[in-house]
Amino acid sequence: MTKGFGNILKQAQQMHAKIAQLQEEMAGKTVEASSGGGMVNIVMNGKQEVLSVRIDPEVVSREDVEMLQDLMVAAVNEAIRKSQEMMTEEMKRSPAAQYSGAILDFFGCRIVEQRTIFYCC
Repeated sequence: MTKGFGNILKQAQQMHAKIAQLQEEMAGKTVEASSGGGMVNIVMNGKQEVLSVRIDPEVVSREDVEMLQDLMVAAVNEAIRKSQEMMTEEMKRSPAAQYSGAILDFFGCRIVEQRTIFYCC
């Protein structure tokens, strides 16, 4: 029994390493999102870090700062959504992620967030 359990833990560690590698690969991928019909553009990587912001000069107005703020919030939120979607799709394709999820289920654990942070009950 102990040997089998040790093998399961070893496999879980290997899967965790593969997921970490996948996450590192995702950091090199980017998504682009915009708001206001392209007036504000955001480029974000798979780690949800904003890499660039482009604002159309026509949207910059001292009289309407609130509109620019709203456009920025909308563009950043859309970029985050796209980044999360990209990560979810990559995780679905990864046998390592699927297998590690089954191991976590076996031990009564659940994933708290996509960064492979989990806890067991």
